[in-house]
Amino acid sequence: MAALDVAAHLSPADLGRRYRAARGAIERSHLQIIWLLSQGREGREVAAVSGYGLRWIGAIVQRYNTSGPDGLGDGRAGNAGARPLLDADGETALRAALAEPPADGGRWTGPKVASWMGARLGRRIWAQRGWDYLRKLGHSLQTPRPRNVKAASAEEQELYKKLPIRDAPAKVVSKDRACIVLAMDPGQ
Repeated sequence: MAALDVAAHLSPADLGRRYRAARGAIERSHLQIIWLLSQGREGREVAAVSGYGLRWIGAIVQRYNTSGPDGLGDGRAGNAGARPLLDADGETALRAALAEPPADGGRWTGPKVASWMGARLGRRIWAQRGWDYLRKLGHSLQTPRPRNVKAASAEEQELYKKLPIRDAPAKVVSKDRACIVLAMDPGQ
């Protein structure tokens, strides 16, 4: 492998000071690599000390040589990410649309919101993005609570409510099955 030549942007002493003062872990590692190479250490030795591979050390050296000390560190920190699908006006319009029931009835779902967004933006939007915007605007999953298979019917529940508290045990009979109440506590 070719020698890793480090440009003389900073002296080894300055690189050492910056390395010791660095707060971020990635910037600290990058400064350590450049500092060790500027002292004349071999690439394999620096790789063993730092835990980085020779190819990645070469990329760090290239970044340092072209951009100086500003080229080191975590470049992701300044990356704001992709532009949101809906701007502030779009979110306001979506919030207004969510206040009304959807065109096909039912409840708003991720696919329905994605379809609404696709019509507004003029392109296909994945259903997951619709769900993301539902969550972003404060909506949550709306599903009915599951009902126990052995639960009493509405008729049986009404009969149970009409039972006098003092009568224990009592027998409640409905059309399809009988329930027996074993005890009732008048103090509760």
